[in-house]
Amino acid sequence: MTDGWAAVFPGQGAQELTMGVDLARSRASAAARFRMASDLLGCDLLRLCEEGPLEELTRSDRAQPAIFVVSMVCFEAFQEEAPEVSWTVMGGLSSGEWAALCAAGVVTFEDAVRILEARGRFMQEACERQPGGMVSVIGLDVDTLEAIARATGVELANFNSPEQTVLSGPRSAVAMAAEQARQKGARRVIPLQVAGGFHSSLMTPAAERLAEVLQSVRLSPPKVPVVSNVTGEPHGGIEGIRRQMAAQVNSPVRWVDCVRTMAKLGARRFMEFGPGRVVSGLIRRIDNQLEIHNISDLPSLQAALAAVRGER
Repeated sequence: MTDGWAAVFPGQGAQELTMGVDLARSRASAAARFRMASDLLGCDLLRLCEEGPLEELTRSDRAQPAIFVVSMVCFEAFQEEAPEVSWTVMGGLSSGEWAALCAAGVVTFEDAVRILEARGRFMQEACERQPGGMVSVIGLDVDTLEAIARATGVELANFNSPEQTVLSGPRSAVAMAAEQARQKGARRVIPLQVAGGFHSSLMTPAAERLAEVLQSVRLSPPKVPVVSNVTGEPHGGIEGIRRQMAAQVNSPVRWVDCVRTMAKLGARRFMEFGPGRVVSGLIRRIDNQLEIHNISDLPSLQAALAAVRGER
């Protein structure tokens, strides 16, 4: 179990034009996934990914299901080409946790698309009701950031790496927190281009509405352990998954704990499926002894397959 594989998936913010297009144009199974998602969403998802506009692709109710579809297309293409690879554990960053749950057999592809469209819509509506923001702070310890949070009214939203934590909350509070972080000696303070204060109490209305949706969705026990963003530990039973996946919307993302748990369970080789390399970069900062690969398109799929085959 010391050289096991972990499948990991990115969340909102990873979206980019042309994502998934070359796989959909070259693999019938990928094209079928895009068609299925398009029917569920009522839009031509492949065309949106290929042509944009980026503003529409960035909308939460479009970005979240779109990233999920691309992530699953990448995962399923790898599975088709390398069925001998077995997974020790799975995880995803924020909305990417739904891709992990789908890959582990907890939720169907169709239901996940519906859930993520609703999740994104509920979050966008919560943003419009209570404008908020997020800022990434690099180079301050958690104790210092917690003191800043108490003084300004923000919340710690994402524990992305030992060096990087994201603060979230009302815009004015985030601006004050960013200034205090600079004064305390943060190496970098980066305002995030997001619609609002994700993973904070500002998202409580969205979490409550999502909880109602999840009550009507059929879930199955995971075939592979999936690590929860809320606890940093593997999910338990189905009802626990329902509760934690609703709570995830207004709770901190404990990604550092997630990665350390996956490594503790025996994963030493990580494969990120989906657009971008954000998750891989964070994993590298959490534990630079882990082996990391990415699959986001045809060239990276071929490179990953070559790496896996070279190891055997």
